[in-house]
Amino acid sequence: MTEHVLQKLVEMRGIETHYVDAWGKPATIAESSKTKLLNVLGYNTESEAVIAEQIEQEAQSVWLSPLNPVQVIRLNEPVILTVRLPISNVNDSFTFIVETENGKRHHQIFTPVDGELINVAHVDDEEFHEYAIELTNSVPLGYHTVSLSSPKKNTLASMRLIVAPKACFTPEPIQQGEKIWGLSVQLYCVRSAKNWGIGDFTDLSKLIKEAATNGADFIGLNPIHALYPANPDACSPYGPSSRKWLNYLYLDVTAIEGYESERVQRLVSTDDFKQRLQHARSVDFVDYQAVSALKLEALKAVFDEYYTRYLNKNSRQNKAFKAFIEEGGESLDMLAVYDAMQAHLKESGRASWGWPVFPDEYKEYHKPAVAKFKKDNLKEVKFYLFLQWQAALQLEKASNVAQESGMLIGLYRDLAVGVSEGSAEIWGNKDLYCVDASVGAPPDILGPLGQNWGLPPMDPVKLYEQQYQPIIDLFASNMASSGALRIDHVMALLRLWWVVKGDNAKDGGYVYYPVDDLLGILALESHRNQSLVIGEDLGTVPQEIRTKLAENGVYSYRVFFFEQAEDGGFFSPSHYPVQSMSTLTTHDMPTLIGYWHCLDLELGKELGLYPTEEILRTLYQDRHDNKQAILDSLHGHNSVDDSVGRDVNFTGMTETLNFGIQTHMAKGSSALLSLQLEDWLQMDKPVNIPGTFNEYPNWRRKLTHTLEEIFDNASIRSLAAKLTHARKQAED
Repeated sequence: MTEHVLQKLVEMRGIETHYVDAWGKPATIAESSKTKLLNVLGYNTESEAVIAEQIEQEAQSVWLSPLNPVQVIRLNEPVILTVRLPISNVNDSFTFIVETENGKRHHQIFTPVDGELINVAHVDDEEFHEYAIELTNSVPLGYHTVSLSSPKKNTLASMRLIVAPKACFTPEPIQQGEKIWGLSVQLYCVRSAKNWGIGDFTDLSKLIKEAATNGADFIGLNPIHALYPANPDACSPYGPSSRKWLNYLYLDVTAIEGYESERVQRLVSTDDFKQRLQHARSVDFVDYQAVSALKLEALKAVFDEYYTRYLNKNSRQNKAFKAFIEEGGESLDMLAVYDAMQAHLKESGRASWGWPVFPDEYKEYHKPAVAKFKKDNLKEVKFYLFLQWQAALQLEKASNVAQESGMLIGLYRDLAVGVSEGSAEIWGNKDLYCVDASVGAPPDILGPLGQNWGLPPMDPVKLYEQQYQPIIDLFASNMASSGALRIDHVMALLRLWWVVKGDNAKDGGYVYYPVDDLLGILALESHRNQSLVIGEDLGTVPQEIRTKLAENGVYSYRVFFFEQAEDGGFFSPSHYPVQSMSTLTTHDMPTLIGYWHCLDLELGKELGLYPTEEILRTLYQDRHDNKQAILDSLHGHNSVDDSVGRDVNFTGMTETLNFGIQTHMAKGSSALLSLQLEDWLQMDKPVNIPGTFNEYPNWRRKLTHTLEEIFDNASIRSLAAKLTHARKQAED
């Protein structure tokens, strides 16, 4: 096989063969990786002739499509559409019918040959021409439809036209230079006097009130995406079942109408229920099995009561519920049917962890047997729809509390980079996902073996053919009830590291996505939802995406420990970009105490995360040097007093040093500063250790204090006041 033909297909499908690694060195993906990536994209690479035939078929398919599926432009740019027609028709008069999303229509008659000729090709011995035609009427922001009508008034093709703002939304006070701070929290970690062993939306409302009273302008959340009610131990917020819908475990059962009823109270007042509830509250790690069992039992009783009161009659509540279901559309129905089916299979003792092990007739949402299952189990499906409705209402209530409390941003949500292999999202849209590959990361400083996250990637061509609807839905749903959205691994808008199933993470390769189109959609949804956007741009990040993100109004993510100069010193936070959110640590990093005392390196050694002793020795030495550089920086900027030592060999982590580092960050130039509750509480255990599965209880560790205790702590209130003061000073 000649390399030329294979390489042509590689380039057509946006597979990057050369890149710069995390150490700034040129890297090349293996020849075998190219072939494997093409295979998971659906191509047969057994011979040069077969590859050439597939390339020709794809080209012909494009030429036989008069219009592209979708086009994204920015507001006030000329709208130039491409039209492909046989040469025999290019002198005829055609009509563009533009229908805006608000229902307005206008027509434009044109003759293709009067436009600019872009390209010529032959398909089955017939010559085709491609022309660029400019629309004469301006088109407003939004999602519009353009149809191409023939001289005989037949509709030949239609496309989606998306008109987007130049950049994402930024609140006016931040544009004017206001600098704010907020708290990041993994909601499941939260302890309170009343929750059922996992943080809930009522806890979130209380946290918002208390934080706002102490000067915070936002609360940042972990992804609160829908997980698996029938498989509660699949608890990673970054491996969800659906990114459009919510995790029902965050429901405060006691806040739903019907909880006070006799039938529910009979259940929750039994000694058995009370004992199980006490266990779920008291343990230091979230017991997802116990919490799920408690909540599902109580929620089903609440639902039965609510159903009796309202959902079997023409009540106001039933009308609101039906409106929610209608607005949720197929995506919501798909999730509810999936959850009901998974529960049904589990109860009957059959394999149920995800759709790959479902019976064949149930392996895809659109199969007739699935429709029959839904019909036969309608009330059970309605129960899961009810959970999503109540979750949306409780999240909206928390968001309203943030507004009423005067927070500038309020809630900021987190969008995971993908869904897990057995997810409802893939089950309902198999064509979009390449299930024989996974998203991950090449080797870097934090993960020298590379990372495989077990999240099948979207096929960028299928995404384009589906007119970007899945991405539109993701952005819109995750900006709901919030004032900001953090996009995890924002490089996914440009490229993703694909790892073929069965391969090591280091043997993957980058696949490119239509970044300009995706950023345009992001900007449009950002303005529609009045949502500031933060892009988590850590790891192996090409400069091109940093520049594009900045130009598109996306706020960068600056982690203190990664902001180092070539000489090893730490940049002053006053030198961070204004258009950024700065932070000390993340959910994938050790806490301040963990970092300072090298607890993460100890854990990593125990868990076998470092291939050689030499790598571990280097990490320890680097950490020692970094801590000395941090002390030098803190003292150099007068962020700590002389009670904090200047020699790392004799300076452990203390409350003074901990709070001093946080105040040091607050003096910085970033518009936003996010701090973790774990560091306020001086906790040592991490939330998550990347590269582990069962070796460490990821996504389970709770906070060491209840919400009630946190804000009763005078030291914490004093820290909050210092942060607010430092942020005000940084505005000058």
